Amino acid sequence: MNPTNLSRPQTAFVFDIITIFPGYFSSALKEGVLGKAAQAGLVKIRPVNLRDFTTDRHRTTDDRPYGGGAGMVMTPEPLVKAVSALKEENSKARVVLLSPRGKVFTHELAVKLSRLHHLILICGRYEGVDERVVEKVVDQEISIGDYVLSGGEPAALVVIDAVSRLLPGVLGCRESADSDSFSDGLLEHPHYTRPREFMGLSVPEVLLSGDHKRIAAWRRRQSLRLTLERRPDLLEKVDLQEEDRRFLKEIKNDAKAGRSG
Repeated sequence: MNPTNLSRPQTAFVFDIITIFPGYFSSALKEGVLGKAAQAGLVKIRPVNLRDFTTDRHRTTDDRPYGGGAGMVMTPEPLVKAVSALKEENSKARVVLLSPRGKVFTHELAVKLSRLHHLILICGRYEGVDERVVEKVVDQEISIGDYVLSGGEPAALVVIDAVSRLLPGVLGCRESADSDSFSDGLLEHPHYTRPREFMGLSVPEVLLSGDHKRIAAWRRRQSLRLTLERRPDLLEKVDLQEEDRRFLKEIKNDAKAGRSG
């Protein structure tokens, strides 16, 4: 690996992305929150071309699977060499393989990763990577959902975005991250802005009241209602207050009464 561009400010969180398509990230990492965070030196995001670690003239990164079967498998040598080169800079960097068989990526996991300083993300392709890569250099496998992608590149972007927004200084308003969906285990409440009236629909009066206590209570109840309706499984993991439980019981009773009526 070219040793240039490896130095970084001590405060920057480093994301190294091992991929055969480094150009995939060229636009996404220059825009929006990530672009601003990189410019401010808060994150350093480095696509690493896996083909730079091959030894044959064709720069081969895959081969047919032993035992037969469809598709190709990413060969172990280039991946292990790439990880080893990056670990020379920081031996404590966590190596993550984006894989459909990995642990499902959640807000809770993003928070844990944000407490680190250096992630090495391996973007799998084809039928996957040689299992010996997992055994030798991978610390954790992560999946962003139960569906199939062409490769790990989109998943890497999801992880980078979710982790970066949790880092100090990345968002202009820290409260934005603290109040996002899943930050407290619930789906986020509805949002409204100007105009006050739009297509026959009005902004809820409570949001215009200026009473912050009432507004907070309304938002909490809306979060509970939406979570119950759309992701009731999340409620099993949330530390609910007694008032929350009463409100959820009221919603369920109203729903039963509506059905019986």
